[in-house]
Amino acid sequence: MRFLWRAALAAALLCTAAAPRGAQAQIDYRNLDDDRPTHVEDAYSLERYAFELITPYRAVRGRAGQTLHAFIPEIEYGVLRNAQIGVKLPVAGLDEGGATTWGLSGARLFALYNLNTESRILPALSVRSDLVLPVGSHGGDATRGSVKVLATRSFGRSRLHLNAEYGFGDGETALVEGTDRWWYGAAVDRTMFRRSTLVVAEVYALREADGTPVEVNASVGLRYQWTPTVVLDFGVARGLRRDLGPDFEFTFGLSRAFALPWLMPRGRRAAEPLGGSDAQRH
Repeated sequence: MRFLWRAALAAALLCTAAAPRGAQAQIDYRNLDDDRPTHVEDAYSLERYAFELITPYRAVRGRAGQTLHAFIPEIEYGVLRNAQIGVKLPVAGLDEGGATTWGLSGARLFALYNLNTESRILPALSVRSDLVLPVGSHGGDATRGSVKVLATRSFGRSRLHLNAEYGFGDGETALVEGTDRWWYGAAVDRTMFRRSTLVVAEVYALREADGTPVEVNASVGLRYQWTPTVVLDFGVARGLRRDLGPDFEFTFGLSRAFALPWLMPRGRRAAEPLGGSDAQRH
């Protein structure tokens, strides 16, 4: 537990560190990453050469009275134009009425490619692929994969997002950030308060494995631009079907966008600040 608190503190300090010069154009609050704060994400990728460090905490109260805690550090990188890669290393703690059992809950690797931006006819469309490795005491016993299709359509200050995902493989999946057999969801967001806050609501359905009941859950959340490079997010969720899904779920997180100058082309280091192409995503 002491190690986990130290890791969380170190990540929070990194997120709140002073922004580098030239980063003042960053507007990241509208970037709907998965689980930040809702499961549905938008169809746009991270800007090329940009990194995003995400340090969320999640608490889930189950229908049977158990409590699940999760700290899910994530790093994303805009590896190509309209493409990003990333990795998550979730740590989970399960409390079933006694001592809380902590452990690594697998390792998730993912890649997302944005096929197109919005046009007068088509929404923005992307494809994402994830691979979950059975690492740690809560990581399950099988390597699992998934493919997701994402769409985003703007209506003034509001946007509609649709996601659908199918999971491959059998065996026990990770306790946190595992792979479901399938899930799909829809979310609506709206920019508020002088373009600094995003409010979002979603409904999604999932089946964990073949033959299991279908969960239907709902979430609401917000993202707030705290500094030019740091965003806060909050969210709550609850299952809509009796005895299925979370009794209550709360999530809170910090994300920080940054760049490493030695990874960027020489001409771009001075000519384009971090966030310079953010208009594509917003």
